[in-house]
Amino acid sequence: MTFLTRAGTTMAAALTAVACVGSAPGAASAPYPSTPSAAAARPSVARELTDPRPCPGQTDVTCADLTVPLDRTGTVPGTLKLRIAVFGKADAPRGTLLFLTGGPGQPGVPYVQRIRDRLPEALAQYRLVMIDQRGTGGAAVDCPELQKEVGSSDTVAPTPGAVTACAESLGAKRNFFTTADTVADLEDLRRALGVRSWTLDGVSYGTFTAGRYALTHPHRVRKLVLDSVVPLDGAGVLYEDALGHSARVLRTACREQQCGFDPARDLATVVRRDGNGVGVFNLLVIASIIDPKLDNPRFGILNAIHASAAGDRTRLDGLVAGFSAPSEEPPSEFSSGLHAATLCADSRWPWGDASAPVEGREQALKRAVQRIRPAKVWPFGPETAGAQGIPQTCLPWPASRPNPAAPRRTLTMPVLLLAGDRDLSTPVQWARDLAAVTPRAQLVVVEGAGHSTQSRSDGGAQEAEKFLLR
Repeated sequence: MTFLTRAGTTMAAALTAVACVGSAPGAASAPYPSTPSAAAARPSVARELTDPRPCPGQTDVTCADLTVPLDRTGTVPGTLKLRIAVFGKADAPRGTLLFLTGGPGQPGVPYVQRIRDRLPEALAQYRLVMIDQRGTGGAAVDCPELQKEVGSSDTVAPTPGAVTACAESLGAKRNFFTTADTVADLEDLRRALGVRSWTLDGVSYGTFTAGRYALTHPHRVRKLVLDSVVPLDGAGVLYEDALGHSARVLRTACREQQCGFDPARDLATVVRRDGNGVGVFNLLVIASIIDPKLDNPRFGILNAIHASAAGDRTRLDGLVAGFSAPSEEPPSEFSSGLHAATLCADSRWPWGDASAPVEGREQALKRAVQRIRPAKVWPFGPETAGAQGIPQTCLPWPASRPNPAAPRRTLTMPVLLLAGDRDLSTPVQWARDLAAVTPRAQLVVVEGAGHSTQSRSDGGAQEAEKFLLR
């Protein structure tokens, strides 16, 4: 659920191929409370930005560092240095805009110029702030085996060994990469900037972070833009809505291209015959980012599915292999280790929360998959929901401190919800569900757009600017 996922490296790989409170078993037992106790010593960290300097290649953007505690309870010592980028004046007419990227696992600072390009009218009146959230960027969590296997994909399933090796390398530190920890970092950042309130704009996982911040500090948030919405209750890990939405995406693309066949029915034939549901789903999820209308002739996804259903598997098998290949991002560009640590802490699992013992998780997942109505995920089968990368990453992740619940459940400030009607990474139903329980929400579904509408569609960027300048 990333902001700018795998675009260049995935395309190259695909074309070449076709020419997620406890301790690890055996670790020392230690409590990891969600909030500081009276007995816990609060770490003393100055809330200020240090070492201001021009950002690399952007002399009009100031980079600085924010030092935060690893563990705000004081149980585990250590600090983290987070890189911040600031563009614009402190006295900007409409205040400060904090833009949050996705993942979890992406840095923020490298994308300042892209946001400037996409939201120029808004940034004439806002000061833009972006942050490399804990565990990303230059201080990224580095799990080489996991990084090699999955890169920045949500849906490619890693091996259990790569997952457990990552958790073991982090040790007790793995407990402190929850979104609640990042929310506390953002509040430290607000204080360091000296602003009483600000506006937040989040994309993909950034919507979860922005939403959780707003539920924790509602009086500090003027407005929210949530683009490509992730459920704020941690649900959606089996991806039923995305699996089922793929039929509409395929059929809409076919109608626009006058393809003359039913690609959804063809896909159902292929995945039941070949047992490749996860690979085909991963292909479509990434395509919803880089080819949302499925009309790029270099991929030819509709025709590849149709040919495979008729018996010629060559093209589709090549696309599946290419889109599943590691995308070779270094951790500084996308940290798969941070992705796993945060995803596994934040989400609502069939087995409970992150503190549940590993024993018993697989049976709980099997029971959850068996309860899925086949019609909900068609043209895929229910088994794809349990076999894709999100549950498979967190199935073997050792019992850890779960993301604490937000203190409030309803967003009360003005909220713009943006969704691409072709998005299979964060399907439009997730935005509709949040809109239904948000009193001051405005939902805009951008036709023809996929994931990350502000970055990848003019319509999404225009709607965001209108809302920000209202």
